[in-house]
Amino acid sequence: MIELKGRKLVLGVTGGVAAYKAAELVRLLGKAGADVHVVLTEGGARFVTAVTFQALSGNRVWTDLWDPRMDNNMAHIDLTRDADAILIAPATADVMAKLAHGQADDLLTTLCLARDCPLLVAPAMNRQMWEHPATRRNAAQLVADGVTLLGPAAGEQACGEVGLGRMLEPEALCEAVIGFFQPRLLAGRRIVMTAGPTFEAIDPVRGITNSSSGKMAYGLARACAQAGAEVILVSGPVALSVPEGCRRVNVKSALEMREAVFAALPGADVFIGVAAVADYRPATSAEHKIKKSGAELTITLTPNPDILADVAGLPNPPFCVGFAAESRNLDEYAEGKRKAKKLPLIVGNLVQDGLGGDDNEVVLFDAAGRHPLPKAPKPEVARAIVAHLAALLPKI
Repeated sequence: MIELKGRKLVLGVTGGVAAYKAAELVRLLGKAGADVHVVLTEGGARFVTAVTFQALSGNRVWTDLWDPRMDNNMAHIDLTRDADAILIAPATADVMAKLAHGQADDLLTTLCLARDCPLLVAPAMNRQMWEHPATRRNAAQLVADGVTLLGPAAGEQACGEVGLGRMLEPEALCEAVIGFFQPRLLAGRRIVMTAGPTFEAIDPVRGITNSSSGKMAYGLARACAQAGAEVILVSGPVALSVPEGCRRVNVKSALEMREAVFAALPGADVFIGVAAVADYRPATSAEHKIKKSGAELTITLTPNPDILADVAGLPNPPFCVGFAAESRNLDEYAEGKRKAKKLPLIVGNLVQDGLGGDDNEVVLFDAAGRHPLPKAPKPEVARAIVAHLAALLPKI
């Protein structure tokens, strides 16, 4: 999905060792549809050359305040006039100090001073430089001036030390840029979600499960986080990365999922039950592997708790959203489930329209009726669900 299509970004690359990561960042931003124009400082060019950035972005690279390629010799003004944002990655302690004090002694800092678009800064430096009182003051001043800081992250640094100061990885920065342009429809909200299948053990190596890739739930968690929500993702076993801005709690069985959900619920505004929870579990689970004998094997099943119904049935429940994956009679079953569990919103889909795939086609059911969404990539469907959900929530 090209989530930055039509966006023009100016990427400033300064003289830090993390400049090598900026090359991958350019590639990812371009893959997401952005038109990337790189401004390379003298220090940045000592780490990665302009040739690399030009090849990856498809655009000329700018390095000189007096670059004659701009007809009016005003690259420091014209480069950002139609830009959607400036992103500096890596941003050294030096460039942060210049930005905080309004200094403009090269093309990049002059661009930032003359801009009328948002400025995003991804700090990258040694942990002691980041922790220095001067850097902390400069960072606070930038935030006060409306600059968005992305990071830094903690971890091992090029100098061999460990701590805060690492530049966010290119994938995380690209996600942050995509999220920056999303409406903050869920700002201030706390959301607990379930995702993936549950696995109900028969013995140590066998179990009962449901078919679920988790893609829809993880896409929805990502969309909620990008809309400004605090997201706790209680997830069954899936092969997916945790979306930026979400906290994952790993579980396997339905009983574990229920326990984790109720532990996370205090203070939650919204609960979204997306997980494909197994309806039944073995009444007993063998301690050791059941050996194959050729004889028939009978397994007694007992019902699992209905997590969504239990949450919706609380004396003061959060706003509850359910999912109904059906193979037929979608309207009848989904609306029936919504009414039976007294849910304000349920998302229904036919399994043949989206199970395990990258696209989905859903219908939203609420007190006002049915609201079909067109078939689209799951991230796009997730954003449409978020917009509908946000409109139903009480104002804060």
